[in-house]
Amino acid sequence: MPSKAILESLSKTASRESGMKVGFIGLGNVGGKLSGSLLRNGVELSVYDLNPDLVASFAERGATAASGPSELMRDCDAVITCLPSPAASDQVMQMMLPEVREGKIWMEMSTTDEAEIKRLGALVLAAGGAAVDCPVSGGCHRADTGNISIFAGCDRPTFERILPLLTKMGRRILHTGEMGSASVLKVITNYLATANLITCCEALVTAKAAGMDLNTTYEAIKISSGTSFVHETESQVILNGSRDISFTMDLVSKDIGLFQAVADRHNVPLEMNPLMIDIFKDGEARFGSRELSPNIIKRLEEATGLDIRAPGFPAEMTDDEPEEPGYEIVPAGRGS
Repeated sequence: MPSKAILESLSKTASRESGMKVGFIGLGNVGGKLSGSLLRNGVELSVYDLNPDLVASFAERGATAASGPSELMRDCDAVITCLPSPAASDQVMQMMLPEVREGKIWMEMSTTDEAEIKRLGALVLAAGGAAVDCPVSGGCHRADTGNISIFAGCDRPTFERILPLLTKMGRRILHTGEMGSASVLKVITNYLATANLITCCEALVTAKAAGMDLNTTYEAIKISSGTSFVHETESQVILNGSRDISFTMDLVSKDIGLFQAVADRHNVPLEMNPLMIDIFKDGEARFGSRELSPNIIKRLEEATGLDIRAPGFPAEMTDDEPEEPGYEIVPAGRGS
């Protein structure tokens, strides 16, 4: 945890950057919460989304409604994109690129492909702007409170310029290195989360089949070496029966597919991830691509005839930590 002096320094820096105009494109499950944190913390914000109702809701809260991506890049100092696919990011970038010039910053907060972020970022750099890949990790419930973690890949001067904005959206901010590095780390962490989800599902179903009480099973895993962030969040909504973490099977498939692409580019012969890809392909075929991702457990529920629910668990996750100023995480061995 940073010292009081560091937090005060960040707050003063954020105040100096309060004149920065920010555009935000993509007001969905994650983007809507990240942009909400900017708005809540006093950033001058303009927004755009293909859903006019989402734009209208932000306008009612004090944001400026923009007509499209090109207007945002023209009128704002920094434009943030948080979109569902690399193809969507490319489409938006083609609209913004004619307005990119010196002093402009593009911040890509989508989960995307390393090669694609480097390609699009190079276009921004060639036009005189700066580019950052800055995906988030920690769940929608933490995005909602500004306590999510953010990775940022870019040169150090650009990182220091955008840090005040990042600390308004997230709690722990990690400068990962050059552009593209954050996207690699993001798909690595999503791969691990998916592996955790699948194993939690198998553990809970096996416990039920063995006659274990599921409330006791949850606590046993939580206090043991078998616990994880995924268990302490997603296992709860699985046991509730809602399975609602605001994330769907097609997005999981996209993320572990991106992880596979990174491994393939570097000739890493993965064994677990191809199996996980097959599991989620089967889940999408059975239950639909837009099915909530924790319902991958339904494959095992159907195979065993067991109902993996228990009383006392929440229908959705909420972040009970108070919102606090964000701060930079400095990796061990790097120094301050």
